[in-house]
Amino acid sequence: MPKKSATARRYPIPTRKYPPRRLIPIPRRRPWYSTPSILTGIAALGLMLLLSFFLPVVVGHTPFEMDNTARLQGPSPQHWLGTDQFGRDVLSRTMYGTRISLLTGIVAVLTASLPGLWLGLLAGYYGGWIDILITGATNVMLAFPGLLLSMLIIAWLGPGLGNAMLAIGLAGTPNYIRLTRSNTIRLKKAWFIRAARIVGCTDGRILTHHLLPNIITPIIALATLDVAWAILNASMLSFLGLGAQPPTPEWGAMIEQGRGFLRQAPWISLAPGAMMVLTVLAINLIGDGLHTVLNPKKQS
Repeated sequence: MPKKSATARRYPIPTRKYPPRRLIPIPRRRPWYSTPSILTGIAALGLMLLLSFFLPVVVGHTPFEMDNTARLQGPSPQHWLGTDQFGRDVLSRTMYGTRISLLTGIVAVLTASLPGLWLGLLAGYYGGWIDILITGATNVMLAFPGLLLSMLIIAWLGPGLGNAMLAIGLAGTPNYIRLTRSNTIRLKKAWFIRAARIVGCTDGRILTHHLLPNIITPIIALATLDVAWAILNASMLSFLGLGAQPPTPEWGAMIEQGRGFLRQAPWISLAPGAMMVLTVLAINLIGDGLHTVLNPKKQS
């Protein structure tokens, strides 16, 4: 009889009848409510929204109320953060601007993510001339910096807060197209997609029921982080006079209005600037936490 090799297998090949001795650990997602960064960000944003609705009522001043006898007054019991050059309460305007900025960020991200998601799915799944057309348009848009592209769109549509939301959303669409397209190309040859075709699933069902649930995770994480990016871009456009128009209490417009009074009344610009920093920090905490929760491989 031939002598057995020293490297001969002493255990059966793992099959359904002979399962492997050591089970492969499956990464589990950590619940979002047990992630400190998400809870901290949600608590901070919730507090800001709560104050934006109730604090102007508590201090007794509306964001648009002008008082020429109280121009450029410093912080006092009557005006906790002082007044601007028109006698308007800076605290009320800053807190009211929280609603405008968060709404601007959410609308801009929805404008960018929804079309980008479906265009990326179509380009990655079908390929061919559809992919060439969508990818070519995406590359052209990516050749421009995001802020410059937003300014070009507003120059065509005209200044205004609504047009600024649309411009920021269109400028951010290529990022979602590229991310969705790459994930779709990676998954469209997977075995579960082939099995769906074999059993007779239509392309629409494959896109909506098989591909979309498996690629939505990075899209959600990117969209959450992009809310902060949209808020900053909207503030920059308003600072340049292309976004919110006076007397709308938007943070970028408020910073621009107080730019000429930095030595005399710095609180006009410092209050909205500080609120913008806190809001962006809270959103980034939520985005980082979601990125960790939705990617089990990154969890420790």
